Amino acid sequence: MFKSDGLFSKKEELPRKDVRPAVPGAATAPAGQRPQQAEAAPGSAPAATSPARNADGKGSKLIVGPDIKLKGVEITDCDTLVVEGRVEASMDSRVIQIAEQGVFQGTAGIDIAEVHGRFEGELTARKQLVIHAGGKVTGKIRYGRLAIEEGGELSGDIGTLAASDTRKDHRLLAPKPLAGLV
Repeated sequence: MFKSDGLFSKKEELPRKDVRPAVPGAATAPAGQRPQQAEAAPGSAPAATSPARNADGKGSKLIVGPDIKLKGVEITDCDTLVVEGRVEASMDSRVIQIAEQGVFQGTAGIDIAEVHGRFEGELTARKQLVIHAGGKVTGKIRYGRLAIEEGGELSGDIGTLAASDTRKDHRLLAPKPLAGLV
């Protein structure tokens, strides 16, 4: 059925050409080097890039696929978490993206949170919280900026990061009742 030299034997290696699929607008580069991004013309919108990527193109991404449950963990050193299943965890990261069927339950300190599904727990979105239509965020929520599409829901103890800091300061500066004047 199989030839004895076919499955596990070493084959003669032919010199390979660096073959890359043609992508419209992509710059080509010599083999072993990454193509450079084309610069946008002045006044035009910059090309869309993934917010989880560093300037050098390296970034860690964890995808919890549909029908997967990740429970009782602490997620660290992850630039982007994509939740398509269910995650019960605590994390501190740059970006979280919760898909329509995705659920995150726990505590998260995030730069940018993008919710199509559900978030339940304590969320600090240091830069921006985006809740899309059908997205639902509940719990103790703090954010830098907030965007909610029609149909998105936000409920619980909600405040801006600046407001929560200010509220603490007001409690410290509030006059204390003097004894004997009551």
